[in-house]
Amino acid sequence: MILAFDTYYFEDKAKTVCLEFKEWNEDKDFKIHSEIIENVEEYIPGEFYRRELPCILSLLDKIELANVEAIVVDGFVYLDDEKKFGLGAHLYEKLNKEIPVIGVAKTNFASIEKDKKSLIRGESQKPLYITAIGIEADEAFKKIERMHGEFRFPTLLKELDRLTKEK
Repeated sequence: MILAFDTYYFEDKAKTVCLEFKEWNEDKDFKIHSEIIENVEEYIPGEFYRRELPCILSLLDKIELANVEAIVVDGFVYLDDEKKFGLGAHLYEKLNKEIPVIGVAKTNFASIEKDKKSLIRGESQKPLYITAIGIEADEAFKKIERMHGEFRFPTLLKELDRLTKEK
C-alpha cells in the first residue's frame, strides 16, 4: 500500500488528505482519508515541517500502517546538501525509520542539489523535484515517474491537491 499526503491551510485550520492506493500507476482505485485540525502552527520559513508534520501524524494515527510500502509528501525530504531535515525526513524519523518517504515538490529549492532529482513528465517543461529517505533516490524517482498521468502532475497527486482544497 502507498500513502500520499497533502495539507491545505485556511484561517487557523488545516485540512489534511491522504490517498491510499496499491499500485504506483493507479488512477482510480484509491481510498480517501481526511481530517481538519484547528489552531495549526504559523508558517516559519525553513521550518515548514513544524506546521505540516502534526497534521500528517494525526491522520496517520487513523490508518493501519502494517503494509505501507512508502509515503509520498508534498515537499522535500532534505533542505540542503548537508541533509538538513525537511518535512519528509522528520516524518521518516517519527515513523521509526520503518516506512520510506518520498518528497515530491513543485518548486525548486536552491539549497539542495545532490540528493534531488528533477523529473519531467508529459510535455511539461517544468520538472517535479524528487527527494527520498529510506529508499534510494533513483528508485523513488522511478516510482513517481511510473505514476499514472500524461501531464506534469501524476493523476493521483493532482486529485489529492484538488481534494485538500475542496470544502
